[in-house]
Amino acid sequence: MIDQRLLIDKYGRELTKLRVSLTDACNFQCVYCMPEKRVFFKQKQLLYADEFYNIVSNLNKLGINEVRLTGGEPTLRKDFLKITKRLSDIPLKKFALTTNAYRLDNLLVPLATDTNLKYLNISMDSLNKKNFEAIAGVDFFDKVYNNIKKAKELGFNVKLNCVLMRGVNDNELVDFIKFAIDYDLNIRFLEVMNIGIMKAHFKQRFISSSDMINTIKEHGYTLSALKDEVDSTSFNFSLGDSGSIGFIASESKPFCSGCSRLRLSSTGFLRACLFKSSGYSIRDIPFEKYPEVLEQVKLLKPIHRIKHIEEPMYKIGG
Repeated sequence: MIDQRLLIDKYGRELTKLRVSLTDACNFQCVYCMPEKRVFFKQKQLLYADEFYNIVSNLNKLGINEVRLTGGEPTLRKDFLKITKRLSDIPLKKFALTTNAYRLDNLLVPLATDTNLKYLNISMDSLNKKNFEAIAGVDFFDKVYNNIKKAKELGFNVKLNCVLMRGVNDNELVDFIKFAIDYDLNIRFLEVMNIGIMKAHFKQRFISSSDMINTIKEHGYTLSALKDEVDSTSFNFSLGDSGSIGFIASESKPFCSGCSRLRLSSTGFLRACLFKSSGYSIRDIPFEKYPEVLEQVKLLKPIHRIKHIEEPMYKIGG
């Protein structure tokens, strides 16, 4: 019998969602995330597939019911399908993946047929091939674009994440709106975050969600507000008969007060917040110790937005 109080923190937030970083490695070099000099964890430091299963299964028994796989780029794991198949044996309400989509062409069919992973958040910061390469640092536009369409055709629930940056890709805002309508997609625009290498360029590149919305309305689009869950990271709008958009405004409109997420690193470190490096290793601990650890992790979860963290984004898990 689950003690429902175990995952309720002192502010009354029910912590039922878990972000699971499978690796800190990535095959993209996005300008807002990946520094030129980076050091990834060694393979032997990372959790094995069975370890991910054991940890997530134990947390599920205590009330975690939604899991999102993140990275780095999670599909770089050679045992990615093994991990997703194992986690599919856990009775989760929602099983999702955040990815840059480059490797999805060989993964979509087995994911659709052999796993319970049905939700894809795909990072795509430009619809222009040259600009895509300038932002991502790789010439993978065609593959990502085609894999997005393939994912839709196979019935995945697909959302696109676009980090909008002033003077970099903000001129494509309306193009993304048209893309959402044409392909009946949900596109979420993210405010660039004051983390890692972006700290030096934050003031220059930051564009608020309010400014994005004003630009969209100036181009004649009508935004109809959708009803969002209390713990939603985005606030969302319908574009009419086809497509929708959302805004993840972690800088101008933080959503910390309703946050329901815990984070598991690729090395087995459980933490309460993207912006707090403190936490507890739960690698190899017995199930009997989990309630004690969760009580301690809950105490680390802030109610207000922390301004920044020195740790780079790729190490934390997006």
